[in-house]
Amino acid sequence: MRRAELDFEGFFDVRQTTDDAQAAQMTLSPGQSTGGPDNLHADSDQWCYVVSGSGRATVDGEDVRFEAGDLLVIEAGETHEIENDGDERLETLNLYVPPIY
Repeated sequence: MRRAELDFEGFFDVRQTTDDAQAAQMTLSPGQSTGGPDNLHADSDQWCYVVSGSGRATVDGEDVRFEAGDLLVIEAGETHEIENDGDERLETLNLYVPPIY
């Protein structure tokens, strides 16, 4: 067993990796976004759990609103952008299956 503490202090930090999966924390300030129309993970699914905050995900050109407690699954090959369009920090826990970083 391994244990990691999440602190959401930086923009993006891989916290744990195994042969089969990877966990990373991500923090976006209000107005900040990451990804875009060319951003995709060809061979990895991204499971994005929203710990706090709210925002918008654009996945393969479709906009989806999300908030704390939501779980987004971005499948391998889907283009995506995550945007914090709220007033507070957006904190997410992202699982990549299989690992990508």
